[in-house]
Amino acid sequence: MTRLFQGIMAIGLLLMIGGCSVKYSANGASIDQGAKTVNVRFIENRAPINNPTLSQNVTEKLRTKVTSQTRLVQVNEDNTDYEFRGSVTGYAFSNAAVTNVDKAATSRLTVTINITFIKRVGDKKGWTQAFTRSADFSATQLPSAVENNLLENNILPQIVDDIFNKAFANW
Repeated sequence: MTRLFQGIMAIGLLLMIGGCSVKYSANGASIDQGAKTVNVRFIENRAPINNPTLSQNVTEKLRTKVTSQTRLVQVNEDNTDYEFRGSVTGYAFSNAAVTNVDKAATSRLTVTINITFIKRVGDKKGWTQAFTRSADFSATQLPSAVENNLLENNILPQIVDDIFNKAFANW
């Protein structure tokens, strides 16, 4: 009787393991087993103030991140397994720190991107969320002199990581 119980438990365990529908990769991305395609649509710039290359840069960085760290293939079609839609809604320079003589010591560039993630496979639980990141720089520098460096090396990689983690790592 004990042998029969152990056999049933072993078969049950094998069925449970074989029936899982989520595949995990070495980078922590959780992709539904049947998913093969993704469409990262062009992220439009709707911010009142904007950088003319921001939309293209963030779109390409997100496409590259998704295709290089998952098995998904970028397809510019409707009805893909996963879809990202978005727009830049905030782009602003502000003072981050003030000295004792009411003069800015540090300035900040802040970028906000709204993303809608659509899932057509698995649990089909998509989401819409705003992602905001900022980077500080010395107020003695002109914003135009540091803007592209802040975007490329600080803000965009962080926002793209946040979007990727929300979509595929359930963060």
